[in-house]
Amino acid sequence: MELNLKKPLVFFDLETTGLNITTDKIVEISYIKVYPNGTEESKTLRVNPGMHIPEQSTAVHHITDEDVKDCPTFKQVARDLAAVFEGCDVAGFNSNRFDIPMLQEEFLNAGVNFDFSRRKFVDVQTIFHKMEQRNLVAAYKFYCGKDLEGAHSADADTRATYEVLKAQLDKYPTLQNEVEFLSAFSSQTRNVDLAGRFVFNDKGVEVFNFGKYKGVTVEEVLMKDSGYYGWMMKGDFPQDTKNVLTKIFMRVRSNN
Repeated sequence: MELNLKKPLVFFDLETTGLNITTDKIVEISYIKVYPNGTEESKTLRVNPGMHIPEQSTAVHHITDEDVKDCPTFKQVARDLAAVFEGCDVAGFNSNRFDIPMLQEEFLNAGVNFDFSRRKFVDVQTIFHKMEQRNLVAAYKFYCGKDLEGAHSADADTRATYEVLKAQLDKYPTLQNEVEFLSAFSSQTRNVDLAGRFVFNDKGVEVFNFGKYKGVTVEEVLMKDSGYYGWMMKGDFPQDTKNVLTKIFMRVRSNN
């Protein structure tokens, strides 16, 4: 089933130096931009992360320091990439928990203030886990009837994710072919920040989603334990998370 789109939808996948959003870096990004009329444009771009690619990461995606030593840095390509995503919704595999927060962190570090809050996110992995409980290789085999060659390369994983979503729409009549529905269905929580350190509760109020204050409203914590703000601002949290916390902190100060 072809996608029913009202605006372009960008499928993308990242290969990185590791899994820490705040300290690791992108080494490869691949995207397929699908337009409402079905036209597609795709590109794979390798990036010099400015740091050593650990051997355990190379073992997964097969990208070495030598492979990217002459590639541009993320900062050099950031504005062009932001232009690709501008005005589009976004899709990926485990993208809500990793790829989108990682990409946002790289944008912020490069001085590009891209507003992801205006996008709809479709996480194909979440749809798969809700329906079948497996991983991308199994998803591709299950839905598309083919073995995924080149798994853990950004290009192969991006193409597989795109094909799996279309196959999911064919298989499950209850899935509506609308990005707004797919975005809501593939969301595990209503995140305030992209990394999900803060989420909205059932009353639409921001609460902590980790640590000793999990479930407590952010405003309540900031009023009772102002030092927690300083601890988080100095801690190993994504810049986007710190930006969101600062907005809430300034709101609390202005109301008191």
